[in-house]
Amino acid sequence: MTNEADQTNDEPNEQIGYADALSELDVILRELDGSDVDVDRLADRVARAADLIALCRDRIGNARLRIDEVIADLDGADDPPPA
Repeated sequence: MTNEADQTNDEPNEQIGYADALSELDVILRELDGSDVDVDRLADRVARAADLIALCRDRIGNARLRIDEVIADLDGADDPPPA
């Protein structure tokens, strides 16, 4: 019998997307919230969750920087051309 926790994809962080990371975090959270937490896997699951959280924070930070750049470019486009 395969449980949902075994279906997580312990891919390297560079290969997993933001949505997939959030989905995997949700699976880990439900696993850790359950009454039948596998103590032997607990440390590994917490470490994986920490990696995924770091990945998500990094992706959000990168997106914020890109958005700021686009807004700055738009603001610059409104300025009159130099004489």
